[in-house]
Amino acid sequence: MHRFHDESAHLDSKTRRKLEDQRRMQFRRAIEDRAELRRLQVECSDYPYPELIAVNYLLSSKAAHRKNGAKAR
Repeated sequence: MHRFHDESAHLDSKTRRKLEDQRRMQFRRAIEDRAELRRLQVECSDYPYPELIAVNYLLSSKAAHRKNGAKAR
């Protein structure tokens, strides 16, 4: 039993191959778009908010300053 109704069954072989190629390319582009979207989401998920970047920087520099100050004493 077919998963979908094959409308191209009554077409000539050249047209049928062309439609199959178009369907394959459409599927391939969808996969590539999804992969690109996931890659971008992974890159952006490290820093979801610019404010957090600033806060993390300030906290780490403050902690480093305290650590260096304690060593000097």
